[in-house]
Amino acid sequence: MTDQIARNAKQLGAILRRARRQAGLTQGSLGNQIHLRQGTVSRLEAGEPAVQLRTLMAALSALDLELVVRERSKSSSADIEELF
Repeated sequence: MTDQIARNAKQLGAILRRARRQAGLTQGSLGNQIHLRQGTVSRLEAGEPAVQLRTLMAALSALDLELVVRERSKSSSADIEELF
């Protein structure tokens, strides 16, 4: 998977959804791997703000992804939205 930019929870959720699907996993099977209910995975992928950081980190790990923090690029929000 190439580097992807997420500037909000909804965009991050879309990245996780794509990665899960590319891995051939259902929400339920991903949830089982990280001991979460399917509904929690669904809320994470929907970008709901109440998801805990440890839930996000567990999902990233299960999908063999990592979170990288860097200075914000100068691209406009519209440019980023086109990726989704």
